[in-house]
Amino acid sequence: MKKGIIYVKIALNLLIFILGILLVLLIVPKIVRFFMPFVIGFIISVIANPLVRFLEKRVKIIRKHSSAIIIIVVLAVVVGASYAVLTLLVREIIQLVSDFPSIYKSIETQILLVSERLTGIYDLLPLNIKNIVDEIGKNITQYGSSLMNKDNLPSISEAGSYAKNILDVLLMIIITILSAYFFIAERDDLVAAVKKHLPQSVIRSYSMIIDNFKTAVGGYFKAQFKIMLIITLILFVGFELLKVNYSFLLAVAIAFLDFLPFFGTGAVIWPWALLDFLSGNYIQAIVLMVIYLICQIVKQVLQPKMVGDSIGISPFTTLIFMFIGYQFMDVLGMIIGIPIGMVLVNFYKAGMFNRVIQGFKIIINDINEFRKF
Repeated sequence: MKKGIIYVKIALNLLIFILGILLVLLIVPKIVRFFMPFVIGFIISVIANPLVRFLEKRVKIIRKHSSAIIIIVVLAVVVGASYAVLTLLVREIIQLVSDFPSIYKSIETQILLVSERLTGIYDLLPLNIKNIVDEIGKNITQYGSSLMNKDNLPSISEAGSYAKNILDVLLMIIITILSAYFFIAERDDLVAAVKKHLPQSVIRSYSMIIDNFKTAVGGYFKAQFKIMLIITLILFVGFELLKVNYSFLLAVAIAFLDFLPFFGTGAVIWPWALLDFLSGNYIQAIVLMVIYLICQIVKQVLQPKMVGDSIGISPFTTLIFMFIGYQFMDVLGMIIGIPIGMVLVNFYKAGMFNRVIQGFKIIINDINEFRKF
């Protein structure tokens, strides 16, 4: 009978564990998507709340008044900065699309020049390697031709269709601002109401989850975004010195690639510098390598101080979480896979999975005992 009760407890813990996973994977994303304005409002409130606290203590402004002031200031700063950055990016993207035929011809000419310089080496390659090189060249040509095809570019009517629900967007913005205000102005009342109606065990688990997410998102993403911003600035200044077209767009794209684990600025800078070197543009190749070295030095100096031990997982484990994230959500999954992995590892260290693990150990041990004769 005692064994039967133990098995019932194991099955119950396993059922709760499975239901928790299904809740997180299937239900929570839908709830978040449904209440997205409130989620964004909550994020804004988290950003603004420390400033509200400061105004309460130092300036002695009434909380509801200070909440409105801070929300307006935060939104103005975020919207203004986002507008400036997006305007510059969109302008460079539009210019890039319009100039792509000439850029493609320039790249094609440069590649032909490099191929002429490497003709001797190409003749010495084995036949199968030559076929691979020819196939790569053919694919690049076909891809470039398809990009140059105007039929593949979105029409003005298609681009305008994205803005047909202006009223819904404005309504969502209003709800977001109002929810941010109430999250800040009535924060203490909301926290008290939640604590009043939830059992202590749930509150402890919630506190553990929130603390781990703060460590993962706050400690990791905050540091990585700061490093990404600095790398973007270095690349932008370097590209401006080289008089490279679309310098800001390239700087943002390469810095974003550097943001992804196991990638880096070298994924773009090295091939670019090599192509310049082989085509005889030695000065630009050297400057590109100097920019790459500066980025690497800055990253190696800042990353230990900013990120520290916030990752807390091995490189191999990081690679696994990246791969799993990519399988579920492509590139976005690669980015959020690491902090989610960090949270899971911290949950494991905190003992949240001990009951399930212990249950499996008991079942496996009993099965092994039963098999003996």
